[in-house]
Amino acid sequence: QVQPAESGGGLVQPGGSLTLSCVVSGSARSMGWYRQAPGKQRELVAGIIDIIRSRVQTNYADFAQGRFTISRDDAKNTVHLQMNSLKPEDTAVYYCNSMPPNKESWGQGTQVTVSS
Repeated sequence: QVQPAESGGGLVQPGGSLTLSCVVSGSARSMGWYRQAPGKQRELVAGIIDIIRSRVQTNYADFAQGRFTISRDDAKNTVHLQMNSLKPEDTAVYYCNSMPPNKESWGQGTQVTVSS
């Protein structure tokens, strides 16, 4: 079970960038970033899986492909989400969790608001 602490959210203009960070207590081979917009269900944004010897596999939701990049620094127990070309529809609370998510491990998340 992981205990995440997300940070890095904020208000950004359309087309801007943000980098989210998640410091994780505990460890998980597979980690993901998720988001939940008002009135919508939480959805997976991106995932990263340790394969072997620092090799990782990443996967992205269609809306994140080409704009977002997930990475992990196991030495610092941190997972990052670099988000570029942000759109108003990316406005949501962003969470990290294991993949698949552990219902006991949802943190408070970090708010991302994309607005002019």
